[in-house]
Amino acid sequence: MDRRIRVRFAPSPTGPLHIGGVRTALYNYLFAKKHGGDFILRIEDTDRTRFVEGAEEYIIESFKWLGIKFDEGVGIGGRYEPYRQSERTMYKDYALQLIDKGWAYYAFDTPEELDNLRKEYETLKKNFQYDCNTRDNLRNSITMSAEEVDERLKNGEPYVIRFKFPKNADIHLTDLIRGEVKMNSSLLDDKVLFKSDGLPTYHLANVVDDYLMDISHVIRGEEWLPSCPLHVSLYRAFGWEERMPQFAHLPLLLKPEGNGKLSKRDGDRLGFPVFPLLWRDKKTGEISSGYRESGYLPQAVVNMLALLGWNPGTEQELFSMNELIDVFSLERISKHGAKFDLVKAKWFNHQYFQQLSNEEIATDYLEILKQKGINSTMEYTKEVVSLVKERCDFLSDMWGNSYYFYQSPENYDEKVVKKRWKDNMTEVMSQILEQMQNIAIANEGNNTAFAHSTEEFLLNYIGENQLNMGQVMNCVRLALVGEGKGVNLADIMRLIGSKTTLSRIERSITVLENEV
Repeated sequence: MDRRIRVRFAPSPTGPLHIGGVRTALYNYLFAKKHGGDFILRIEDTDRTRFVEGAEEYIIESFKWLGIKFDEGVGIGGRYEPYRQSERTMYKDYALQLIDKGWAYYAFDTPEELDNLRKEYETLKKNFQYDCNTRDNLRNSITMSAEEVDERLKNGEPYVIRFKFPKNADIHLTDLIRGEVKMNSSLLDDKVLFKSDGLPTYHLANVVDDYLMDISHVIRGEEWLPSCPLHVSLYRAFGWEERMPQFAHLPLLLKPEGNGKLSKRDGDRLGFPVFPLLWRDKKTGEISSGYRESGYLPQAVVNMLALLGWNPGTEQELFSMNELIDVFSLERISKHGAKFDLVKAKWFNHQYFQQLSNEEIATDYLEILKQKGINSTMEYTKEVVSLVKERCDFLSDMWGNSYYFYQSPENYDEKVVKKRWKDNMTEVMSQILEQMQNIAIANEGNNTAFAHSTEEFLLNYIGENQLNMGQVMNCVRLALVGEGKGVNLADIMRLIGSKTTLSRIERSITVLENEV
């Protein structure tokens, strides 16, 4: 590629950043880095009616958390500043250039007039569109004399500037993912390029900025494919065809069930985030969950998103960011939508959670323990982590899998009690407790030896007395944990120590003897 690769991610600050937008940004980033190019953040905030306070900061923070770095843009700078569209003031000049070239026109129709036309068409079971078939009968500079147009402009009459599509012209473009795309201009509406509020629409600002910032490739969601004929036509109308970027329209992220684009409602209904970070709506107070606050690791989210719509051509599923950069290509992006898979998302997080060191997990887990009023040491918690982390997908799973290392059971699982603690178990557990007390005395101060000796004793005791292995061992586990779950019994006894082990068994005998 002779031209330097320059791509941009250009979100509008109209709310939280959808995870589909994050994937679009990721693909742009991977493509730019693969080819030694530039990745730019541009904020497209010309639609002030939909502007949401805090959304721009949310976007920037999301990418910082994900480790997706921009080379230039808002908050970074660069030679094409400013990168916030509301601070760029050249758009009207470009709209006027199009009028001078015959590619655009003033339209003075009021919103009420256009609404009435739509209603009239509806009664005829038709859809109204402002296009080459209707514009000759409407209030615009095509149907008015130059003098009348000048008079209206001098009087400050509200107007918009619309693009003027030619009649019955085939517009061709090549999409790097979808191949050749053709659209007839007679089917397209004359989109507004410049609004009555003095601001450009997305279409004009987008094309002008991409040209001025020398963008080489526009990689965006397929929802923009219907707008592409207009954008291609704008490049040609301005005479910029030689510097027109190549286009690639990405497949949609689909809901896990059924058809359609993944939405916040799907996340609310099925219990997973559709935004990278938690979002709090300042107007309604509504809170939307985020991947970060739900316990996902950023590298897991990146890996998951990369494989939703793209495949490496191999069986490999786990990729570091550098590995993704090395193997990424637009050619391996699917044309078809990719269904979001919550089970697979958790699987990715599990894989990356296991890669964290015991100390990294313990550092964060100690904070959770502190919030629960539990003071523990780093060394002890690292030991706990080493035993239970394989059972966890998230840091939040740690407590449910390790609480018994920090507190004695207050209650005992009724199902386990009913199944395991039969009439003779009080006597059996009392005999076991007596022998364990002797083992504790013999191994005083050495919890490892106590645990191993107790485990050996239990196996011999069960065999010699022809007892049910599952019944006895699960009753010991019930006494130590409060449920029929947990890691190896010897590891539990080793970590909580002989004194705590004996007191838990003694309490279970007292409580369950009365209950049974």
